[in-house]
Amino acid sequence: MHWHKKDIDTVFRELHSSLQGISEAEAGKRLEQYGRNLLQEGKKKSMLAMFLDQFRDFMILVLIAAAVISGIVGEFSDTIAIIVIVVLNAVVGFIQEYRAERAMAALKKMAAPSATVIREGKHVQIPAADLVPGDIVVLEAGEIVPADLRLVGTAQLKIEEAALTGESVPVEKLESLLDDEALPLGDRKNMAYKGTIVSYGRGNGIVVGTGMQTELGRIATMLQEEEEAKTPLQKRLAVFGRKLAIAVLALCAVIFVVGILRGEQTLRMFLTAISLAVAAIPEALPAVVTISLAIGAKKMVKQHALIRKLPAVETLGSVTYICSDKTGTLTMNKMTVEQYYADGTVLGEKKTGNDEDEQTVDSEPDTGSRLHSFSASHLLMTAMALSNDAALDKDGNVIGDPTETALYVAAKDAGFVKEAMREDFPRVAELPFDSERKCMTTIHTIPDNFPPLPEGGLGKVTVPRYISFTKGAIDVLMEKADLVLVSGKIRPIDRQEINGVNERMGNNGYRVLGVAVRIWENLPQEIAHSTMETGLLFIGLVGIMDPPREEAVEAVAACITAGIKPVMITGDHPVTATAIARRIGIIGSDGKAVITGKLLEKLSLEEFEERVENIRVYARVAPEQKLKIIRALQDRGQFVAMTGDGVNDAPALKRADIGVAMGITGTDVAKEASHMILLDDNFATIVRSVKEGRKIFDNIRKFIRYTMTSNSGEIWTIFLAPFLGLPIPLLPIHILWVNLVTDGLPGLALAAEPAEKDIMKRPPRHPQESIFTGMWLEIIWVGLLMGAVSIFTQAWAIRTGIGHWQTMVFTVLCLSQMGNVLALRSEKESLFSQGLFTNKPLVGAFLLTILLQMATIYVPFLNPIFKTQPLSASELSITLGLSTIVFFAVEVQKWVKRKKGG
Repeated sequence: MHWHKKDIDTVFRELHSSLQGISEAEAGKRLEQYGRNLLQEGKKKSMLAMFLDQFRDFMILVLIAAAVISGIVGEFSDTIAIIVIVVLNAVVGFIQEYRAERAMAALKKMAAPSATVIREGKHVQIPAADLVPGDIVVLEAGEIVPADLRLVGTAQLKIEEAALTGESVPVEKLESLLDDEALPLGDRKNMAYKGTIVSYGRGNGIVVGTGMQTELGRIATMLQEEEEAKTPLQKRLAVFGRKLAIAVLALCAVIFVVGILRGEQTLRMFLTAISLAVAAIPEALPAVVTISLAIGAKKMVKQHALIRKLPAVETLGSVTYICSDKTGTLTMNKMTVEQYYADGTVLGEKKTGNDEDEQTVDSEPDTGSRLHSFSASHLLMTAMALSNDAALDKDGNVIGDPTETALYVAAKDAGFVKEAMREDFPRVAELPFDSERKCMTTIHTIPDNFPPLPEGGLGKVTVPRYISFTKGAIDVLMEKADLVLVSGKIRPIDRQEINGVNERMGNNGYRVLGVAVRIWENLPQEIAHSTMETGLLFIGLVGIMDPPREEAVEAVAACITAGIKPVMITGDHPVTATAIARRIGIIGSDGKAVITGKLLEKLSLEEFEERVENIRVYARVAPEQKLKIIRALQDRGQFVAMTGDGVNDAPALKRADIGVAMGITGTDVAKEASHMILLDDNFATIVRSVKEGRKIFDNIRKFIRYTMTSNSGEIWTIFLAPFLGLPIPLLPIHILWVNLVTDGLPGLALAAEPAEKDIMKRPPRHPQESIFTGMWLEIIWVGLLMGAVSIFTQAWAIRTGIGHWQTMVFTVLCLSQMGNVLALRSEKESLFSQGLFTNKPLVGAFLLTILLQMATIYVPFLNPIFKTQPLSASELSITLGLSTIVFFAVEVQKWVKRKKGG
């Protein structure tokens, strides 16, 4: 219900309550009717069901079948290895899913443990879980709002809503009705929402929503209902597994039938076909994927990115859009004074695009206490320091309202230190800020060393004894000020000029405050806004903003170079969002790239999906709209990363192809719903993660290309030999051995391959792109070449009367695969320019595999096991020479590719 649209009397009437609250008896009835004020969790899977679910993946089922087949043919070591791999993967998957279930628990922690309510006219402390609609809740500074409230009374009440709406500064609240049905959460200033924090003032509100009926509850519902999308890797491997199983079964059946027709023994052909089936399935693939991702995850922790779900490492390599919250992610989450206007000039750092820094504020920071001259810039700094309630805590940190802390820090940096200056300018009275006046005033005594007044003085003041500083909204100060101080001279105020500067600063995304002063010889008897806030001397404007992180500019540029489109999604004001987006390079001058939540709500799904790929900034959006944006992009075939830190980001983080939470400012809810956490809250860390993700996917593709060409070579060797009138060239033990030593360590060592030089200059892979793209032709021709070299070795050895031709074929096939793995380290670059030792684990695996192969030939007790015989020096030389053909052929192919520029 739109409670913000209803006046207070209507709300009381509909909820059958009043300012005196409800009775205890009525509260009991309503508690039974509405339930406790708690967030409910969805139906949980048992831990056993969670674990068993890990075995439903098609590739895992194929591997289990391979383990059974290995056991049938007596290769129990293969069976054990495959089972260990399968169980390890299941355990990792179970742990990740179990962690995701903790998102709701983190959300529950945000609920307030207790609340002060008015029941039957008395203040009562009750557990927040016992609140019911109609209760009157008393809010004080520092408290968590315990339920959704329609405010009925406020006294300078400000509430920190950043975690829910993305608004970077506390929102000033009021109780009057707001007659706009489509008003976003951040603009419903007469409402207070469960889980937000009272930062200033006090107020009363009537409970209009509890438990799952609150805005926080709606987010919890979305978290429960929102299924996590599979990662690109999971999708590609599922397709890969299905295609592979069909191809393997078909080929093995053909080989078995052809062998029988040629008169081979049925049992031998059955064992050969089974062995080929085991060899053709790359059982090391899950291990390679896990190890690749684990290496990447370990490296990324050093780069300040913590991976919660291992496949997410690779997902970053597929991302086409990064949807980022503004506050705390792209910005510093710290209000900062960046621009001033005094003496008719814009002062300070402008920092908009490529503009050069303008004149800085003149100051003398050595004393930290004196007002050095009666100039607008010095008076402005003095006002920022003294007309300010921010202070230092015992640890030296600035505490207080974010706007006031920004003014305090800016004044201090310019040499106007509050703690030193208030000794000369003690505060004697004040008129606190309120929402109706939109300003505040502080009154201070003037020291003896106060600088001389401007020529002509200030009206009737001859002996200055007091100074008052008034700061607030520009429109208000324009009504209260008659004069302006420019270059040490007092002139009639030019409201048009000041309003123009204010408008320009506002359009640049600044929150603009005006500052004015008045010098008093004697204070009026009544200190009131009617007596103190008239006849003011205007001295300047202050532009405040939550500025972009410096590294975010570089990170956004790097994303664009890599073909990734950065998008800002925020609950903040559209002008502020647009200004930040321009400064960091997300948008240029195209206003069509910006849309508000209000307009988004009016667009039909079809209209929105037509525009979604061109929009770069979303402002004033609600949590469900963030989800809508991500779904629309995914419906258009995009892979989406979502960064965020607030509760409002959690459903979108979970739905995104990869959810990236902030580690420092992020809420527990956001972290638990995410796939990855940025430990330094640095947007730039995402760019490094993208590079790592792309590298990992490249290395997995290299392994698949390697293992499939190797398996293809084994299959072509056995399949083609009978058609050429040759006996079956390999025994089952040979097939399983080649599969074990070549798919094992050398394949796993590819996971350590460094990134290609152009990895961040390529566009992202298309989300629908097959893992085999550009690979099939190479698998076929390299496999055929490997098979042809093996069959040539067999035919030549038989023709020349060499008795142990089978050992030669066995060795040529094994070592050809070693040459292949060296050549496949890069798709374009030659091994000779890469350098052999840039992947030391692969060099070690290469040497170990050759050593093991030599052992099967020359270690006597292994000969009967592997059915091999020692080769003479000349036979070994011929075998080694033939084994290099595949390596040089692939190197030539890469040379041709480089020449063509492909």
